[in-house]
Amino acid sequence: MTKADLVNAMAEKAGLSKTDAEKALKAFTDAVSDALKAGEKVALVGFGTFSVGQRAARTGQNPQTGDKIQIAAANTPKFKAGKALKDSVN
Repeated sequence: MTKADLVNAMAEKAGLSKTDAEKALKAFTDAVSDALKAGEKVALVGFGTFSVGQRAARTGQNPQTGDKIQIAAANTPKFKAGKALKDSVN
């Protein structure tokens, strides 16, 4: 499902115009992004939890040259599906 498909589905299910559904989706993604940048969790009961995880620095290898390279530590976004979402998929 693409973003356009998601906007169409949201508009249809919520009885909104496509413009309003797109604004709602943009507001949702912005709010989740801002919360994750601040180091907070976003928990949607039954759907899932968005959080930030830390990946440690490590040594990698360039596949073309075989040279060892240092890969810096990084924060990564994570999503853990909630029980209701898991149950609806299975």
